Amino acid sequence: MQAPDTSYDVPLVNSDPSDTERPVIVGFGPCGMFAALILAEAGARPVVLERGRRVDERTRDVEHFWETGELDTSSNVQFGEGGAGTFSDGKLTTGIKDMRIGKVNSEFIEAGADASIAYEQMPHIGTDVLREVVKNIREKIISLGGDIRFESRVTGIEFDSVCNDAAPGAAADKKLKALIIKNENTGETYRMECKNAVFAVGNSSRDTFRMLHASGVHMEAKPFSVGARIEHPQVMINESQYGAGVNDTEGRLGAAAYKLSHHCADGRGVYTFCMCPGGVVVGAASEEGGVVTNGMSYFARDGENANSALLVDVRPEDCGADDPDAPLAGIDFQEKLEKAAYELGGGGYIAPAQTLADFLKGKDPDASCTPVDPTYRPGVRYADLTKCLPAFVTDAMREALPRMASKLKGFDMDTAVMTGVETRSSSPVRIPRDRETMKSINAQGIYPGGEGAGYAGGIMSAAVDGIKIAEKIIEKFNATNGAEE
Repeated sequence: MQAPDTSYDVPLVNSDPSDTERPVIVGFGPCGMFAALILAEAGARPVVLERGRRVDERTRDVEHFWETGELDTSSNVQFGEGGAGTFSDGKLTTGIKDMRIGKVNSEFIEAGADASIAYEQMPHIGTDVLREVVKNIREKIISLGGDIRFESRVTGIEFDSVCNDAAPGAAADKKLKALIIKNENTGETYRMECKNAVFAVGNSSRDTFRMLHASGVHMEAKPFSVGARIEHPQVMINESQYGAGVNDTEGRLGAAAYKLSHHCADGRGVYTFCMCPGGVVVGAASEEGGVVTNGMSYFARDGENANSALLVDVRPEDCGADDPDAPLAGIDFQEKLEKAAYELGGGGYIAPAQTLADFLKGKDPDASCTPVDPTYRPGVRYADLTKCLPAFVTDAMREALPRMASKLKGFDMDTAVMTGVETRSSSPVRIPRDRETMKSINAQGIYPGGEGAGYAGGIMSAAVDGIKIAEKIIEKFNATNGAEE
């Protein structure tokens, strides 16, 4: 039997777009990057607006933050070339099934990723390799006629009204007219007319979400998760997963991974996420006065510790976001936890941490305990995590941890370390879009995409979503030859 054809043919635009017809991509993470790449390959000459900096400059800014605790709110783990995934494990695992996955893999490999990502069951690129990969994809987009503008933050949006006779209380339909852009380096603000804009801003561009909401773009709250990072010795994880004495063969088997979940008695879910074998916990703040944690691994995955997010489901009603007039309440909830963690850490983006024994027993930190050496930078202060996480989160964690240990021996070891808080694993907001056209349901020309808009959950699914949006823009352009709808 012949294997199915998984090749991807890029659709082409049937004419050269004018300046106002060039599609604009807001955000240069996986969704925006692959939307831009497909549009560039199609001949549409996309314009990319990325609020952060190029990856080399961004890496220097991030390292400076980790060393000194001095945060650059424009260039950090969340903002800049490649998106938040640039400072992660570079995992490509996904639950979606789509032929476009082959296109994403082939582009990553062409740009420098190891060829194993095309066939491994749990592929990863590694943060060290990914930083080079995103640069190479950027250069390919530029070589094909794309324009990538860094330090360019969208601060406003202009619409033409399309439907002024909407029913009372209903949102009037709008049509995109222009974007207002601020150069973060010079402070200059300018206006760009455009007809189609992909908003692939990730889940940390809270100012952008607030701007879109204030501009009348329909948004709604969605479930999300919060919690903490948990660290164990990688050798313990290896022995639990591979068997006693297996570390003699660690070089051949590689650092072991895990994925755990528990369904609490009250119906709330607890699960591990973004597990980083041989990785480190990193400071991932993007706003002043808030502590955020994330995980990162290099391609070799050869660090002493394993870490993952230990997350608890948050429902819209937990933070008042079930009110249709308050779709951004989940963002306010996240910010509250991040500020509480900052205060508990004592400032300077020092993160609060607690041994698992103290957390499970509800004890203040025990100075006599010798914990797993936490890897978080800028550093940790031992504290009671219940002072920065709500009770429904910590109660669910305490119920789940012993159950998870029954599936992974040693997971509840006394000296494991939890570092708070993890709040950016998923977006608390969805920007509804039409299933067929992928446009906003009430704002023509706006294409919400990726994780931030609520349509992806990782690098691969975000990249595929970007490709799908690009296809719809090409289809629209070819149907109208760039003319108004």
